[in-house]
Amino acid sequence: MQLTEELIAILSDGCVHSGEALGVSLGISRVAVWKRLKKIPELGLEVETIKGKGYRLPGGVDLQNSSQIYSSCSDVNREFITSIDIFFQIDSTNTWLSAQARTSNITGRVCLAEQQTAGRGRRGREWHSPFGRNIYMSVGWEFTQGAAALEGLSLAVGVALIRALSSIGVTDLALKWPNDVICSGKKLAGVLIEMSGDASGSCSVVVGIGLNVDMVSTGAPNIDQPWIDVVTALNRGVSRNLLVGLMLGELFPILRGYQECGFAQYQAEWNGLDYLAAQDVELLGAGNRVTGVGHGVDPTGALRIKTDLGMQLIKGGEVSLRKVES
Repeated sequence: MQLTEELIAILSDGCVHSGEALGVSLGISRVAVWKRLKKIPELGLEVETIKGKGYRLPGGVDLQNSSQIYSSCSDVNREFITSIDIFFQIDSTNTWLSAQARTSNITGRVCLAEQQTAGRGRRGREWHSPFGRNIYMSVGWEFTQGAAALEGLSLAVGVALIRALSSIGVTDLALKWPNDVICSGKKLAGVLIEMSGDASGSCSVVVGIGLNVDMVSTGAPNIDQPWIDVVTALNRGVSRNLLVGLMLGELFPILRGYQECGFAQYQAEWNGLDYLAAQDVELLGAGNRVTGVGHGVDPTGALRIKTDLGMQLIKGGEVSLRKVES
């Protein structure tokens, strides 16, 4: 796989490279180059053969690069990063970083992948992961006060994503409880937080973020809900490395102070972005169905639904929330 990765890195500029030049760069024969080129479509990338000239990846590929990510962060936020691990292909960035938490402190560790083979969202759903088109990122942090101090963290992460996306001009953004970023009424990003360790003491938290950046060119036949990507929202291309740097810049300050301040300081901002505010909603989970009108969230991040029986608070769990269409 290493040679294939190096080959893709060379071709990522979208220019034509001769088989001979590729062979010299990789230290292999032209026949070996050809064999490696045949493996690239398995990742969902198109290799174009230009007769008599060579090969190229049409449009190129904006590969993730740790140096560019560092440069996209401010000096203050750059200090929070302890490592950036970038994989061409991995089962799940959350799974990988959670495994690291079993043997080491993961505060400030960032894991990124060009493609996930077993990416997942909430409730075990598959997260569609075309190669080199979106952002699949997990960030680690260690906390000392247990799960109770982390209530509402996924909602606060959503606020961080909105701030980062707004800074590059994405508009019509909203948040859907408990973990979706919505743009123009369609899903743009999702958050998956996983915790290990002592639920009442020291624990490791992995914040998983999936952001659609350029899905249009690959299609997404297996996604069962309306979606949008950043390229469509902006009507122009954007560097994924820039996006990662901006997201980390908004996320690190939240993680650093969260167990002292909690969700309360983000409540008003989240409620101002609530996609389902004053909407008729339906909540399904654990064999129960709750219908009513969405009333934002409380200082802990619990969902407020006004029903015929009064205001109900929903803390989370394996639930599904949707707008009831009239």
